[in-house]
Amino acid sequence: MTTRAQKSGGSLASPIHLAVLALLAGAASAQAQTAQSPAAASAADPQSQEVTVTATKRTTTLQSTPLAVTPIGAAELDKQHVQTISDVVHLVPSFQATTEGDHGVITMTMRGIGNDSAKTEYADPEVALFVDGIYAPRAEGAAALLFDMQNIEVLRGPQGTLWGRNSTVGAVNMQTAPAELGATFGDIQGGLGSYNRFGTRAAFNFALTDTLALRAAFVHEQHDGYVNFQKPPVISLADQQAAVAAYNLANPNAQVAFQPISPTSFVETGPKYNSQDQSAARLSLLWKPTRDLTWNASYEKFLDRGTPDMNLLQTPRPGESFWSALISVAPQLHRDVNTFRSRVDWTLNDSMSLAYIAGYSDFQGSSDFDQSGGAILPTSFTTGGVVQEDRTNWSHYKNYSHELEVQSTGKREVDWILGLYYAAEDNGIRFDIPISNGTQQGTINWQGSFIQPKETVASEAVFGQATWNLADSVHLTGGARFTHDDRKNEGGTNNGWTGDPTVAQVPVSPSSDPLAPGSGFSTYQQNSGHYTGQKVTWLARANWDVAKDFMVYGSVSTGYKSGGLQDGGLHYGPETLTNYEVGTKNMLLGGAVHFNNSVYYENFKDFQFSAPVTNPDGSHSLATSNAQGAKVYGAESEIIANLTPDDQLTFGGAYTHTRLGYLLAGSNDYALPACPDTQISNCLNVTGHRLPHSPTGSINALYEHSFRFANGAKLAPRINFHYESASWLSVFNLGEGDEQKAYSRTDLGLRYSAAKDWYVDGYVQNVEDGRIKTNAQNSFGAWQSQYMPPRTFGVNVGMSF
Repeated sequence: MTTRAQKSGGSLASPIHLAVLALLAGAASAQAQTAQSPAAASAADPQSQEVTVTATKRTTTLQSTPLAVTPIGAAELDKQHVQTISDVVHLVPSFQATTEGDHGVITMTMRGIGNDSAKTEYADPEVALFVDGIYAPRAEGAAALLFDMQNIEVLRGPQGTLWGRNSTVGAVNMQTAPAELGATFGDIQGGLGSYNRFGTRAAFNFALTDTLALRAAFVHEQHDGYVNFQKPPVISLADQQAAVAAYNLANPNAQVAFQPISPTSFVETGPKYNSQDQSAARLSLLWKPTRDLTWNASYEKFLDRGTPDMNLLQTPRPGESFWSALISVAPQLHRDVNTFRSRVDWTLNDSMSLAYIAGYSDFQGSSDFDQSGGAILPTSFTTGGVVQEDRTNWSHYKNYSHELEVQSTGKREVDWILGLYYAAEDNGIRFDIPISNGTQQGTINWQGSFIQPKETVASEAVFGQATWNLADSVHLTGGARFTHDDRKNEGGTNNGWTGDPTVAQVPVSPSSDPLAPGSGFSTYQQNSGHYTGQKVTWLARANWDVAKDFMVYGSVSTGYKSGGLQDGGLHYGPETLTNYEVGTKNMLLGGAVHFNNSVYYENFKDFQFSAPVTNPDGSHSLATSNAQGAKVYGAESEIIANLTPDDQLTFGGAYTHTRLGYLLAGSNDYALPACPDTQISNCLNVTGHRLPHSPTGSINALYEHSFRFANGAKLAPRINFHYESASWLSVFNLGEGDEQKAYSRTDLGLRYSAAKDWYVDGYVQNVEDGRIKTNAQNSFGAWQSQYMPPRTFGVNVGMSF
């Protein structure tokens, strides 16, 4: 009998009370501000510059943009040492990014909704990632180094009308720094840190002619792995022999000859898990042949030779350190990504412009990962423990997209945009899972080889959006997008070990062919199939400038993610989301303080839940099922305050409530009871559970003060504090092992900026050295998790010229 785990965590306060108070406070503050004297407003006038965003595919000020968006500029990205999407988590409300070790990728969750299985060619994310307006469909893109960025915009709520594919619950748009005309300049930075961290990055801008400019940027970041190798267990020869004898007695038809455990069964040297070794370079070209025509193009190369993150025991074995594991599979990660991006902007006349955005990306990779992580100690070469290797022999993902936009320009009664979109993917992978008893010397427990030589996606869309400016202060917006999706799996097979005694009982290797006769494998599933679907998503919004510095908005918007194919060529259905949202945007003290709030309710239908499962016949598959849905509601507040010319404060807070609809969920990563659904061996009814990675409450506060010197230099200490209430790590809500308890994290920094364009920046991240889980599993008995990095520190030195 399985008992329902208790609800984790608690709220920071009543969500409805917080939401109402925030909205009323915004209104009251705005009315109070209109009455303040010009002298007071002048005294409070900040040094802040008006922040602009492109969330509506127009350049608008943050405070006039009627949706929940958090922009992070280049300077802030540098100060916060943001390298990947996971580093953005502590800067944005209602946003989570988690590591998934066996493929070395990052998956994203927003407002409580995400997909931890969006890490291969099979599953798509609910949070869409864009670089320079071009969609990056595969999860590996989220791990790429963020370097030479202009800004990042995190858009919360469905963005399907303008942004399109898989932006069910939100989108992240990253803008790289473009080349600039008329100037030659550059900057360079180098740094050292804990775990032998070494990093360097630079960017150079060259004005080639009056109409042509080139920008070159590169980055390299590396550090040693956080996870140490444990010594192999010491088991007497007599005990090993007794364990094998007991095995033979229990398995008279599967006798094995005794072997002593070989020292080579365990990894003790070489690259450690949780290391970084990443490099990237980008060439950007700007050509402006006429006043009305601009072409931005770039080529980017990304290399990853680091290692995946390891599954660590939540409670270490006696005598072993927390950041260590008994490793049987040496870590390996090899990823190469080549990306081309292009954008042409053409001003057709005084009232209309055209943009053509195109992109192409080619990803090739392989990885090797110890999924079992030494959770159970072996008692002999083939008894006691279990070793599971998750190995991507090869993966090759290609994608390209084209988007044509025509929109109105200038001040008009109706602002409009129309667009056409086409995107395609051609993906393939071979993924092997050899599972051995005891050690890798031992007998085969089970093993499979999953080969998807060609899986294609084609998505076509037409969209439009218009804003009717009834008056200078009242605006009504409506938009719609029609999307057609086509997916095919050609020749995909799932191949399992037959246990043929005439074939050598050894783990499958990358050089072996599971499809060949006599390989010891048989094909138990054919995955070929064809899926088509279509959907209209839409947006309706009204915003009212109540006062000069106070705007209120309300919207209803929908999001959509296509259905598709799963193992066996079976279909799963699309998922949809309807978001109801009310918000305010306020500027106080003459613009020194930005105070923005939103309250939302999301009706999430047919949530796609994907997980590896065991079939009744013992074979394994990746299964996707549509949950009845989920109900999500919450509130968010953000404050950006320039208190004085030398004091800056930002604050973000979020409340999130999630509740799953009906779902029988299975997963091989968890020990689950027998399933009443005859198609899955083990499962759990998770109806009414909370969604993973959705803390009830979270806050983030950043404060920086500048001390100025007579010679023009500046010393700026800063502190970033983040708090989250408890959250579950899976839909199963299985108690303490499946929960990240409430935690706080503090990052510190100190930057000295000389009068002449050079600086020294020191930092300490995760001061508390907190052990912050990002996932969990107990399929090997003991609870294991992957974790955010431990405490790290370092120093960077940079200069501009």
